[in-house]
Amino acid sequence: MINAFSPLKEKVFLKLYFSQTISLLGDAFTWVGIALLAFQFGGAHSAEILSTALTLRVIAFIIFGPYAGVLADRIDRKKILYTTHFVRMAIVSCLPFVTTAVQIYLLIFFLNIFNAFFTPAYQAAIPQSIKSEEEYSSGIGLSNATNQLLGVLGPGLAGAVAAWLGARQIFFVDAASFIIAAVIILTLPSLMIKEQEAVSDAPPNAWKDIVKGTRMLFQNKAVRFALLVELVSAIAGAQILVNTVGYVRGQLHLGDKQYGYVMAAFGVGAAIAAFASGNFDRSKNRVISLFAGGILVCLSIAFANYVVFIPLLFLWLIAGFGQTLAEMPSQILIAEKFTKEEHGKIYGAHFAWSHLWWAFAYPVAGFTGNQFQNKEFLIGAVLSFILLIIITLFFYPKNKRLSAG
Repeated sequence: MINAFSPLKEKVFLKLYFSQTISLLGDAFTWVGIALLAFQFGGAHSAEILSTALTLRVIAFIIFGPYAGVLADRIDRKKILYTTHFVRMAIVSCLPFVTTAVQIYLLIFFLNIFNAFFTPAYQAAIPQSIKSEEEYSSGIGLSNATNQLLGVLGPGLAGAVAAWLGARQIFFVDAASFIIAAVIILTLPSLMIKEQEAVSDAPPNAWKDIVKGTRMLFQNKAVRFALLVELVSAIAGAQILVNTVGYVRGQLHLGDKQYGYVMAAFGVGAAIAAFASGNFDRSKNRVISLFAGGILVCLSIAFANYVVFIPLLFLWLIAGFGQTLAEMPSQILIAEKFTKEEHGKIYGAHFAWSHLWWAFAYPVAGFTGNQFQNKEFLIGAVLSFILLIIITLFFYPKNKRLSAG
């Protein structure tokens, strides 16, 4: 039986995974530092600065994600990984010296351009670094679980370092993390599939490959269905990310600490699902994971407006668990159903489309939070559940299991 940690026996994946873990810690330092700078510049309006930064982050992903995937199919993915680390190191090194919110916006936008180039290359490199196809889902699951877990633990560590060093000095620790991760990546073997395309051919053919990646993503019925279920997860998940703070602070009249506990429960649930999915996903019928995830995240937020602190912890634990179940099958299916030579462009297309879902979901969550207080989570759950039904009726791959092959 393959367990969640078995891919770590592969030396290449071990180094890749270790570099990702260090990078994720760096990301946590980035956003804690940005939040502290936003408070310095905006005070009571710091949320406006943060929301603008998040929007710019998503826009960078949507614009550059598909091209990044094409690039990952054309040149050595190892070069993309270490180059983006070094450039991001340079960008975060500028953050301690910002004096206006506009400077934050510019640096965050450029930082996430290179995040957009890093992510598809990293996702496409996972199947390359694991010899056994049976362990793809475990490798992807372990990577996602670490992402979720450090999303919970990273900000706490970053906050402690910020309290010790200061809000601006934290970015130097962030920059150091990128350097360490880049050095680890430099020890990897080449992660290029083949050299059939010259780099000089990239500009005229790039758009064709972007369109091809998107077409392949939507032509495969199983992958298309999984991607659309991610839209359901985004609509429900945005309610959690946008409206939880207002509900905990404004309606339950609790403090920042309680808000942190609730969001930590959400992250822990997501991490548990990601670690476990490598084993229970062996059924080769990903529709179980997709439906279970979509229904769980819808049901968990449906009751949120009617509970107090302790029950909300359990609901958000379930929501995190459900969201990961609804989102992971897409990445696993891409690894299984397409050749490694095509992974870069398809992961790039998936990266852009999945973030487009969130670009749509965030305004919906903001609207329901402002216009329907005390019912925002219920309305979000109803919208998500209706969408899940429509997607199932029209896009479920009939007579075709969501399996490998």
